[in-house]
Amino acid sequence: MIAALQRYWRAGALILVAAGILALALGGYLAPAFKVVTAPLISAQRWVSTRYMAVYEMVRSPQDVASLREENMRLEQENALLQSQIIQLQEQLKDSAILEALLQFARQRPNDSYVAASVIMRDPSPFLRYVIIDQGSDLGLRRGMPVVTAEGLVGRVDAVVANAARVQLITDSASAVNVRLSKSGIEAVLTGSITGDVSMEMIPQTASLQAGDVILTSGLGGNYPSNILVGQVLNVRRLETELFQTASVQPAVNFSNLQAVLVVTSFSPADVSPLIPAGTAP
Repeated sequence: MIAALQRYWRAGALILVAAGILALALGGYLAPAFKVVTAPLISAQRWVSTRYMAVYEMVRSPQDVASLREENMRLEQENALLQSQIIQLQEQLKDSAILEALLQFARQRPNDSYVAASVIMRDPSPFLRYVIIDQGSDLGLRRGMPVVTAEGLVGRVDAVVANAARVQLITDSASAVNVRLSKSGIEAVLTGSITGDVSMEMIPQTASLQAGDVILTSGLGGNYPSNILVGQVLNVRRLETELFQTASVQPAVNFSNLQAVLVVTSFSPADVSPLIPAGTAP
């Protein structure tokens, strides 16, 4: 019986001690002691966690780098594809604008018939001014037919095969076009040169002209229809000792960016050369 009482007393004492410790803990009195006891454990846990993450990153790193490289390559390919599509759309818009301009020109001269053609080659010679277009005799093109763009006169067909033709530009040194000044009606001859510069010759000394005057085809000589825009006067050269004035001309057409043209198939050039006395200008 005494032994049983001792056990009860021990159990009661342990309960009282536990209750006291719990009360002290809840009251915050044991916090410093807990910090002292748990600090080594927390430090050890942090050290283990840091080493574990380092090992994990080292194991995962090659896979992540490979994945990033693959993703970067995919994005670069997509970017290249998008850039290519943008360029194609820009070219299509440019082609549409050119075709629309040619259509507008054709509408302004409804009495003529036209064949549209693309420039596929330029003469490589620095002394000749020719281009090759992708339409020929199969569509009715013939030698001597005028060639124009929405901006103005390009030249005329010089040689033809079934599906292509060679066009002599008005900048060629062998080219000669009968023209007139839009404002005054003064007539002259437009000629090209080896350098590609264009000038107006055979202008009477009494004629009054100035920079900016508009130049049109006159229709004389039978080589070109009348009233096609050719260009503008840049500057005038007049010497009292000479019979005629000359003028530098800015062509209306940008020949360095020539992409599409219209061939005037309804115009038949007249061969009047047998009727012109020898030595007379065209």
